Amino acid sequence: MYKRVAIEFSYDGTDFYGYQIQPSVRTVQGELEKALERIFKVKVPTVAAGRTDTGVHACGQVAAFDCPNPRLSENDIRNALNANLPGDIYVRRVWFTHDKFNPRYEAKKRIYHYYILNSEFKDLFLQRYVWWFPYELDIEAMRKGARFLVGTHDFAAFSKKDEEKENTVKTIFNVRVVKLRRELILIRVEGISFLRGMVRSIVANLVKVGTHQWPPERIEEVLLSKDRTESAGLAPPHGLFLYRVLF
Repeated sequence: MYKRVAIEFSYDGTDFYGYQIQPSVRTVQGELEKALERIFKVKVPTVAAGRTDTGVHACGQVAAFDCPNPRLSENDIRNALNANLPGDIYVRRVWFTHDKFNPRYEAKKRIYHYYILNSEFKDLFLQRYVWWFPYELDIEAMRKGARFLVGTHDFAAFSKKDEEKENTVKTIFNVRVVKLRRELILIRVEGISFLRGMVRSIVANLVKVGTHQWPPERIEEVLLSKDRTESAGLAPPHGLFLYRVLF
C-alpha cells in the first residue's frame, strides 16, 4: 500500500543544470530521485510544483511521490532524505496527502523572490544569490512600472523563448519592489503560474525603468507588443528564488 507524500525543500541552484531531470548533467530532480532510490531500493518518480532554470534557487519548492514503505512516518522520510541528499538540497517539511496530489496542477499561488545588490562594490559572500548592479536605481519608478504587470495579461514578450504550445496568458496577483536595507532590493512576484524566464524578464524590464532608460509606461508597451524583441531580456538566474508555493 503506497502513501502519497509531499515534501517542501530548499536548494542552492548554483551547481545544478536546472530542476528537471536530464541525461548526463546534475539536476535537482535527478539528485532527489537518486536519494529516493537509495532509500527504497526501487525507482520513485516525482512531480514538482515548478521547474527552475540553471542557477535558480528555491526556498520552498514542493514535490510529491508515492512512498513504497507505508510504515515510515513523515519524520522518518524527512530524516532519510536529508541523510541521502547532497549538501545543496535540504528537505524542510514532509506530509502525507491525498492519493492524486500533484503540486504542479494544485498550486493556487507561486511566489518568487529576486534579489539585487545595488552597491558600488561586489559582495563576494552574496554573489551566488544576488544580481550585483552597481548603478543607481529609482525604486519609485520601478514600482510605477510594476503596476502595469498586475492582472491577467498576455506575457509573450516576457518569456525566455517562443512558447508555441503554452498559453502565454498569465495572472499576476502582485509585484512588489522593496528596499530590504540600504543596498539590497527585493522584487517579489506572485502569480498562479509563469512562463519560462518570465520572472527574470520582469526584473530586467523593471531595472531598465529604474535606471531611467525607460519611463514606467514602457512596461505596458512591452506587454502589449507580445514581442520578446521589445523586452529588456533576462536578469541573471542567480538572484532568483522560488520562495513559496501555496495550495
